[in-house]
Formats: sequence, C-alpha cells, structure tokens
Amino acid sequence: MMISEWFQRVGSSVPRGFSRYFILELLKKKEMTGKEIIDYAVEQSNGIWKPSPGLIYPLLGRLLDEELIDETKDGKYKLTKKGLDTAADVDKINDIVKKQLEVLFRLGNVGRFVALDLLEKISTMGSILSSNLTNMTDDETQKYKKFLQDELKKIEEKRSKKGKEIKIE
Repeated sequence: MMISEWFQRVGSSVPRGFSRYFILELLKKKEMTGKEIIDYAVEQSNGIWKPSPGLIYPLLGRLLDEELIDETKDGKYKLTKKGLDTAADVDKINDIVKKQLEVLFRLGNVGRFVALDLLEKISTMGSILSSNLTNMTDDETQKYKKFLQDELKKIEEKRSKKGKEIKIE
C-alpha cells in the first residue's frame, strides 16, 4: 500500500502518534524548520493532511524536552543521538511488522482482514505508548521495548516453523 493510498483511505484523520514519527523520519534526512515540516506534510499528502502550527510546534517542543531533537542557530531542527537511536528502533519494528503484513496480504481476502485488524491493534498500542512516553522512566521504556521485541520474535519463530506458505483458493 502506497502512503498516498493510505492517506486517501484515512483522509485527514491521521492516527495519534503519527505526527511524532513523521517528524523523526523527516529529520533523519535533513534539518528542517517547523514550517518546512508542515509544507512537506501537505505536499506529500497532496493537500489531504494539513498539520497546523498548533500541532507541529508543541510537538517539536516535546521532542526538544525529550532530547530527541535540537534546534540549530538558524531555527532548524535536527535529530540528536538519542533521536537517531529512537528512529532506528522504530525502523526495526516497522521492518518486522511490514514483513508480517506482506505475508498476510499474500493470503488474499482473509489475509487482508487479519492484516487490517493487526494494523488497528498496532495503531492503538502505538497511540497508548506515544501518549505515555513522556511520563515513562527509562526502565519502563526498556521493558516495553523488550516486550515488543519478544512478541515479534515469537511471531517470526512461529512463521519459520510452519515452513510452507498457506494457499487459499
């Protein structure tokens, strides 16, 4: 599924927590101002998603407080080492989830139903985690991370034990 197809499906109701990871992804590529981040979001979504300054700037403030980003002298934002590590962790989880979803989508309509249900659960879990992240201790954050990695490992192990693809005709 292309990102533009996803935006068409969800319209302007971007899932909670998405903006945070969108900003981290953008800042992995280059330093940007808040306005550049907003303009890029509008451009990438073909005008469907128009994040307001009232969303972006407070979020940038929280990312600064969490030491995930720094502000440069020219008013641009860039990832810190901690921000790069966080973005890398998100990428690893995304890669694992993406592989699982690809298998489910190959299963046809049943796979799509399961995949969409899984996406909804992941989105809900991501929302809960992102809304609580600022209040979590480093120890709690590490426990969540280990739990998620263990669960994803179990899924991968179950998939590799089966050894053959399931075909639904």
